[in-house]
Amino acid sequence: METSSCTQINPLPHALNGSIRVPGDKSISHRAVLFSAMAQGTSRISGVLDSDDVRRSITAIQQLGAEVALEKQLDGSLSGGITGWGSDGPVQPADPIDCGNSGTTARLLMGALAPWPIRVTLTGDESLRKRPMRRITAPLMKMGASFDPAGKEHLPITEIGSRELKPLKYDSPMASAQLKTAVLLAGLGAHGTTTINEPAISRNHTELMLPEFGAITTASDRTASVAGPCTLRACEIRVPGDPSSAAFIVCAALMRKGSAVQIENVSLNPARIGFTRTLERMGASVSIKRTGKAGKEPFGIIGACYGGDLVGCEIPPQYIASVIDEIPVLSLVAAHARGVTVFRQTGELRVKETDRLEATVEGLDRLGISSWTHGDDFFVEGDPDFTVPDNVVFDSHNDHRLAMTWALAGLCHDTPVLVNDFDCVTISFPGFLKTMEELAR
Repeated sequence: METSSCTQINPLPHALNGSIRVPGDKSISHRAVLFSAMAQGTSRISGVLDSDDVRRSITAIQQLGAEVALEKQLDGSLSGGITGWGSDGPVQPADPIDCGNSGTTARLLMGALAPWPIRVTLTGDESLRKRPMRRITAPLMKMGASFDPAGKEHLPITEIGSRELKPLKYDSPMASAQLKTAVLLAGLGAHGTTTINEPAISRNHTELMLPEFGAITTASDRTASVAGPCTLRACEIRVPGDPSSAAFIVCAALMRKGSAVQIENVSLNPARIGFTRTLERMGASVSIKRTGKAGKEPFGIIGACYGGDLVGCEIPPQYIASVIDEIPVLSLVAAHARGVTVFRQTGELRVKETDRLEATVEGLDRLGISSWTHGDDFFVEGDPDFTVPDNVVFDSHNDHRLAMTWALAGLCHDTPVLVNDFDCVTISFPGFLKTMEELAR
């Protein structure tokens, strides 16, 4: 039942049981689309997530001259060919590129456009126009790209690329896969080796995928480099399921008594499944089985069973990057645990689609769960006996991960909840409710 933008989420009729697949990984889908557009020739890509964010990347590369022939498949994914601009470079777009709510689209495009002498204005929706961009523009300016106005923190920003980019050795102040990717993509157009060092491990999808397109890269836990100049070559990419989407099903099974689920064909990239290690430390019954590789990306099965008796734990700073997108839903699981769960150095949550840290504290408070922040540390005091109060209304703040987190409060307990702007789940998991209902039949 919907009232204006408020959606009622009703308790599931049964426990969650069975095997299911989740949509394609959002991070890998963005990269498959963009790298194919940069490449010489026609790349074949399959399993691409059909979501609002990825559609923004697809529209952007079309504005820049790539030819896209992707078709919807029976499983809801996109598959087909993308013919890139290759050595000719992107064309001058007639209009600004609207990245919508997709920070990945905006930030990765900045790196991809840096080696080309065209003038491109990037903009986005109200939420994206509040997110920080200087972290991307600063190193790209060191390489020789220009931005108008220079030093501006927020979109809209106009980028003017250059064929004379200089290679860069950059010590990043933060662990960010988007920042790392932007610098590496710009480095493809520089003469020499571009290296980025990070203070902690971030997602490494770019380092794993670029060699598939013929780039020469080196990578370790906190360092990545690329040799330029290099024109990418078309290849074939298969996108596995998104572990961040799988996390919601896993967490639901741990909160809904009697549940036992398996998520198949999901990415098991170590930088993406930190949430499973966190849940194991809480005492949850979670299993991982590797079944294959898509290029250099491992994939397989994640299983989870309800077991009760969860305990709080501490997630130290060096592991936060591997769980950053799952912290809201992990905090909901922590609400069921005995003791206090501590997430260290979660400041990056403040600059997501919304201030996820403040919004998560707000949502847990509506459930009667005590949580608080001290600096950038986030604390959740669990209560294994808590119940969802009547007439709870959650504000998703138009953030897809918050919308799904608060939906689980209704789905996995005995009381309906209301979630404002729930439709924003289409950003990453368009069939979220349908998937949950299928598992509860």
